[in-house]
Amino acid sequence: MKISTKGRYGLTIMIELAKHTGEGPVSLKTIATEKNLSEHYLEQLVPPLRNACLVKSVRGAYGGYMLAKDAKEITAGDIIRILEGPITPVEGMEDEEPAKQALWIRIRDAVKNVLDTTTLDDLSNYDEDDLLEQEPYMFYI
Repeated sequence: MKISTKGRYGLTIMIELAKHTGEGPVSLKTIATEKNLSEHYLEQLVPPLRNACLVKSVRGAYGGYMLAKDAKEITAGDIIRILEGPITPVEGMEDEEPAKQALWIRIRDAVKNVLDTTTLDDLSNYDEDDLLEQEPYMFYI
């Protein structure tokens, strides 16, 4: 499964809104400027997030967007599914031979587990030192 810029930038929008919770609405222009992204492209990503009741818009001179739910209630999986569609590592899994199908299902389930157990709160409060404390992967050949 490959996450496109839709999913990546959608996560960026949502993480930035979570970081600014309690500070009022955040404009897409602010996010685009801070993250060096296209404001026009971000504008295309917000409607599906708003339709899914994950963000709400505030009109006016000091308007922008805010989370519609608590950051602890929104998972990375929610955002990715809204913007990217179903989580599946390969198309036509059901047509594969049983051994390969079992592999694809295990991969899908592992990815779903990570996305569905990682909240927006986790992502917005991420500490880079956490990565340094993790044990590195060891590959053997």
